[in-house]
Amino acid sequence: MITMTLGTASFQFDRAISWLSSLLERGVISEPVFVQYGVSDVSPLMKYSLVTAESVLEPQPLFALLDASRLVISHAGQGSTRMLADRGARFVLLPRLKRYAEHVDDHQLWFVETVKELGVHHCLSLKDLEQAVLQPPPRFQKQLFSEPKLANQLLGFYPSKTLTSMST
Repeated sequence: MITMTLGTASFQFDRAISWLSSLLERGVISEPVFVQYGVSDVSPLMKYSLVTAESVLEPQPLFALLDASRLVISHAGQGSTRMLADRGARFVLLPRLKRYAEHVDDHQLWFVETVKELGVHHCLSLKDLEQAVLQPPPRFQKQLFSEPKLANQLLGFYPSKTLTSMST
């Protein structure tokens, strides 16, 4: 099983839905897929019998799906990433990008570039995602952040250039 979780932000993430649809259409994915989609339009996925979808899930059912999944494809929300890492999930991140109106800025891109150094995998193209589906990364076996407050930990990682561009 593959689980895709797109969070609950008030921005669409139709690019992720399109990529998933492409992988299903081409037979790259031939196993059940659960999609937690927030506000994204999942209608292109509903023609596939392998797909089930819910806008939002309570934590316990979501955790059960994540734990049962061969691969989790997640938006690059910092809280979601930390939760997946803490659960020892096998996951890849898809950062929401400003140029596609998926978020207000590119903080998810900056985030994935930062946590890559810690062994977190991300996809910036359909080809990257296809590769992750075919050869998922290993289960995450480390502690992602030692700080109780994620912001404190990230301040030590983000390059000063990124912090400067975030303040403008």
